Amino acid sequence: AASELGVAAVAVDITDPEAVAAMVDQVAADHGPVDVLVNNAGVLSVHGRLTELAPSDYDLIVRVNILGTFTVTQAVARHMTATGTRGSIVNISSIGGRQPTPGMGAYESSKAAVDSLTRWAAIELAADGIRVNAVAPGPVLTPMLQLGMPEGSPERAAWSSRIPLGRLAEVDDIAPAVVFLAGADAAHITGVSLAVDGGQLLV
Repeated sequence: AASELGVAAVAVDITDPEAVAAMVDQVAADHGPVDVLVNNAGVLSVHGRLTELAPSDYDLIVRVNILGTFTVTQAVARHMTATGTRGSIVNISSIGGRQPTPGMGAYESSKAAVDSLTRWAAIELAADGIRVNAVAPGPVLTPMLQLGMPEGSPERAAWSSRIPLGRLAEVDDIAPAVVFLAGADAAHITGVSLAVDGGQLLV
């Protein structure tokens, strides 16, 4: 897929600080200083109510969604400050971090942590000219979600009924928000978590 898009891909375990640091060094050596980071890796692998969820399942979500975001952010922030790069970091959060759904609390609490991490990084990196923001989507029609909520299913209808604009997001609804926050048009924006949810947080 990377070659079809004309981009390079580097596989890395985002929970391994040494591997992440090596990845950042490799990207910088191949392409020059890193000036934009989008933390888009995440898992929504388990569902379960608070009283039923296995600690090991929660640990997986915490390690990828929180520790992974922290580890990559830290490595890239160190690179940006060392090279004097006034860059931009965009984390992918979720409106679930602000509007809980029964049975999805493990994922949603991890995304609330991502919002907090975003503000933490934003205040500490501002003096170096590094902006840190987040995009918080509602449910997005990725291939994985469409398998669980096919068109015409009661589950799809139930989610759509929660959204004032009447539909789940497409990937193309989310990408422009990421590009905006990463780019020069958002030069005076930092510490923000931008909801892209069709109005779901209004209800």
